[in-house]
Amino acid sequence: MDDRQPNDGLKGLYTATGWTLRQFAQEVNKVATERGRPTRYQRPSVHQWLDGHLPKAEVRPLILEALARRLQRPVTHAEAGFPAPAPVFAPAHGSREASTVEGLLDLGRQDMDPSRRSVIGASLFSAALAIPGWQDVVGRMEAAMAGKVQRIGTAEVDMVVAVTEQVSQLDDQFGGRHARPMAAAFLVNTVAPYLKADATEGVRKAMMSAASDLCYLTGYMAVDEGAHGIAQRYYVKALELAGAAEDHLTFCTTLRGMSVQAVDLRHGPEALRLADAAASAAPQAGPRMRAFLAGQQAHASAQVGDRQGALVHLREADSAMQKAEARERSFGSYDPAALNYHASQVRYELGDVKGAVDAMEKADKLRYSIYRRTRVNQRGLLAERQFAIGHLEAACATWHAALDDFPLVQSGRADQRVAEMIKLIRPHTKNPTARDLHERARLVAPALFDARRAAT
Repeated sequence: MDDRQPNDGLKGLYTATGWTLRQFAQEVNKVATERGRPTRYQRPSVHQWLDGHLPKAEVRPLILEALARRLQRPVTHAEAGFPAPAPVFAPAHGSREASTVEGLLDLGRQDMDPSRRSVIGASLFSAALAIPGWQDVVGRMEAAMAGKVQRIGTAEVDMVVAVTEQVSQLDDQFGGRHARPMAAAFLVNTVAPYLKADATEGVRKAMMSAASDLCYLTGYMAVDEGAHGIAQRYYVKALELAGAAEDHLTFCTTLRGMSVQAVDLRHGPEALRLADAAASAAPQAGPRMRAFLAGQQAHASAQVGDRQGALVHLREADSAMQKAEARERSFGSYDPAALNYHASQVRYELGDVKGAVDAMEKADKLRYSIYRRTRVNQRGLLAERQFAIGHLEAACATWHAALDDFPLVQSGRADQRVAEMIKLIRPHTKNPTARDLHERARLVAPALFDARRAAT
């Protein structure tokens, strides 16, 4: 006898969404695809969930995230009528919420151990994430000085800054797949103890600022690998540390990075909110920083369909970049190649694919050679858009250029670009140029061919 009871909690949430059963299934599938593990749920599955059938444990976080995005607020397991998940981390000192340092330790320990990275839902992007504002974090550091273990000075701060720069260079040249565990281990074993150490006020703030920058970089590398939930948690830690250090630059850079993550995942409104927040939190930005922020505002505005706003922000970024280049010719984290990338993204979002190709080609010519990972990713994107407008020969040439660097790069996004190339080019292998590319890709990236065969 079946004594299953309808799931009234899930029914109430479903009713609040205004979805049909088919739409509910589609949204869950969309979240699963974003996570990198596509599902094919349809109306009968949703009907079963509402009727009391318990979804698989790995599916429940997908359902909760789909509901949270629709309702624009967090949705808990209990509210949806699901059993509570096993805790990922033990509570810190019995407190309900870990301090900034304790939370960073938990996160870093999880990330430095590859066997723990597959925790259900850990890599899931949350559209309902609570993001602290500047006034919420400025001037405070939860328990940062508890448990002093040593005294630190400027030498320790300089060392953290230098290691961060080295990890960033490794990421630029080789991708973050191997660099991120190194960064996580450094955060856990060295930086976190420094944050608890005795120091002068100036050194303490400088160390928090350096730690914030490393958290931002580690989150950025997690985005590159598709671990979007983990990336968000690193970004929030970066915001907390930057605020405590009164470091406007890293605070704004992190908000902008969160906007980049959101826009790449097609969460346009969230991306624009974060980009605008980053710009408003930078009261005295120099011209390069203004270009850095306005370029992202342009991309996010274009994605939500605000053509006028996108073009205004793009002109602002171009004007600021010209001032920055006139003042100092040395390249920075945002340069003319990056500006042209944003111009390409804006044009693409507004429907001008040809203009997007032109701008992306210009960005490729201007990009410094040290940015190998970016070069692979954006050449892949350029080739996809050349292919979309019917320029098969040009697309194949661009894909060949991407494959030149691909074996040297360990990057989830690079893998995605090559996998997309394999999918797009396969129906055209009667063309000699396309066939040569296809055969080269088989030799350069055999694992991606195997993964595609397994998925079909």
